[in-house]
Amino acid sequence: MSERDSDPDFQDAIDELEELEDFVDSAEEREQVREAMRTLERARPRMFGRLRDGFDSRDAGEALVGSFVFGIPMIVEEGTLEIGVYIATRPLFIVTTMLLGLTLVLGILRSVEFEKVEEDLLFGVVPVRLIGILAIASGTALLLMTLWGRVDWATPHVAASQTLVTAVVMAVGASFGDILPEV
Repeated sequence: MSERDSDPDFQDAIDELEELEDFVDSAEEREQVREAMRTLERARPRMFGRLRDGFDSRDAGEALVGSFVFGIPMIVEEGTLEIGVYIATRPLFIVTTMLLGLTLVLGILRSVEFEKVEEDLLFGVVPVRLIGILAIASGTALLLMTLWGRVDWATPHVAASQTLVTAVVMAVGASFGDILPEV
């Protein structure tokens, strides 16, 4: 028995089906083999997890942990505060920071096709998972930045900008926390 035979993997199954496609006699049989290959491709294991159903308390917990893990370095790092001060007087940079964060979160969630989870749509349009992740990240950033004295709300536009920088990173962490496969 060869090494390949002793420990078959996903690609071995595809290879076997491709070989079988060459040996079948009729067009109908070939189409059945091709359909089996398409089904197998759709079932291909992914680096990231699959979303079970709507955004629930377990997903919120995973998002909170991801947000916390990614956010702690941002909260304790002075650079975060400096960036917040810098963008506070530049509205275009504030908007760009928000859009960058939203784009990153959408990209991460898109990798697991979150938009196909119908139970996750509020009014059939608004993705609850996206809203939940952004709310968890923003709330956690606001709470921790304030609680740990990292922002001074006497200058709200600076404090909000500093919190925004932290929230963007936390939202990325929350997205990963939600989509990573269970072990």
